[in-house]
Amino acid sequence: MIASIALAALLAVPSTAQGQAAPGAKAVQRLNRAPVSKDVLKVKLPRPQIKVLPNGLTVMVVEQHKLPTVAYSLWIKSGSLDDPKDVPGMAKFAAELLAEGTKARSSQQIASAVDELGATLEGSAAFGSGVSGVNASGLVEDADKLLELMADLVRNATFPADEVEKYKKRQLAELEQMRSNPQFLGRERFYASLYGDAAPARVSATAASIGAATSETLAKFRDERYVPSNAFLGVAGDVTLEKILPMVEKRFGDWKGKAPKAWTPVEFAPSKARVLLVDRPGSVQTEIVAGNLSMKRTNPDFIKLTVANRVLGGGPSARLFLQLREEKGYTYGAYSGFSADLYPGPFSARLAVRNEVTEPALTDLLAEFAKIRKEPIPEPELDDARRALVANYALSLERPSALLNLWMSARYYGLPEDYWDRYAEEVARTTPGQAQEAAKKYVDPDHLQIVLVGDAKIIGALAEKFGPVEVYDVDGKRKAP
Repeated sequence: MIASIALAALLAVPSTAQGQAAPGAKAVQRLNRAPVSKDVLKVKLPRPQIKVLPNGLTVMVVEQHKLPTVAYSLWIKSGSLDDPKDVPGMAKFAAELLAEGTKARSSQQIASAVDELGATLEGSAAFGSGVSGVNASGLVEDADKLLELMADLVRNATFPADEVEKYKKRQLAELEQMRSNPQFLGRERFYASLYGDAAPARVSATAASIGAATSETLAKFRDERYVPSNAFLGVAGDVTLEKILPMVEKRFGDWKGKAPKAWTPVEFAPSKARVLLVDRPGSVQTEIVAGNLSMKRTNPDFIKLTVANRVLGGGPSARLFLQLREEKGYTYGAYSGFSADLYPGPFSARLAVRNEVTEPALTDLLAEFAKIRKEPIPEPELDDARRALVANYALSLERPSALLNLWMSARYYGLPEDYWDRYAEEVARTTPGQAQEAAKKYVDPDHLQIVLVGDAKIIGALAEKFGPVEVYDVDGKRKAP
């Protein structure tokens, strides 16, 4: 309910970006700026009710009684960061194959049961993450049936050999397709430049790791990692802790297992500035990725950099898009962004351009990096960015699953209890000086990694104008100078 009030307040205040509304005007005027009420900056979000079961499973319940629905999100605190070094993708394989058969149900029976409920149920584990997730949603009247299905997958998946083989064939085909994609090749080389051979550098499985996956290895990963003391279950929707807890205890109360050793975050030394050229013969475009390490999620500069990045490249109204696409016509789109995790995530900007404009496009991109560092952001431009971020945040609170995700992430990263209450207000009061200071820290020319994916015969010489060049082939192997 509070989220709905916040949204109403947000949308009720007319913008004065391009002029005042006429006296007595009833219509809301939105002229390029998101209208933001001061009330939305002081919203206190509904707190989750938390209960820890005797087996160590943490249960978090967020009530939202607007619709008769329920959403479950089970986070296992073991993800791709915990993959065996020689088997990247193990966490992903295990999560995505949960629904392919259990001790009691076949793949077809699981799919039919989910379909009959009009529900969703799936597992996932993203590369670079320390979490494997199982998410489900449906009508609240089917809350127990859906939870029973979810528990069956998590606890009893058998990873049938025939289903594993079919999955592996699909993964090999997907990998082959990815390796022909310049955007993937750029991301692969960029992450390797930041993290070397450490776990966060992995952005995909390999043919060898796909081949090594078996029913036995997947079950072993699940048995060791999917344990209650290594997990927390979020529930959001038209529910209460009193109603949902007996269901959770029935399905997960006798779940057992010893918590595994978790991946330990390490310190990553920033690499010296360099250019990494991925030679893709015959390419008519150049994929450009440029960036460096940013920060951990608990860093107090997170919100300041979020605001600065919104100005730089956080959307189609940001500088990179306006300058490199609208003004110069180099590309269909140019964006920047950053991530922050238990370890410092990457800050980067990316765009794809025609070979003949590679040099001026990269020159202009670096000029925008320099500008955001050296010049205070004009107040009107900064205000547009702040308003957009607050508006997007308020809109996200309308979705129970999104609200639940905020609280689960706060618990996972150890953020303060009132973090999301203060988020919008802290965005709104970020000053030009604070945004510039964050840009100075985290847009780092001394450690900038520039990745170019294209035909080395065409762009090799110009690449050398931007720094020392390392050349790689499309399989990731370094080529002789």
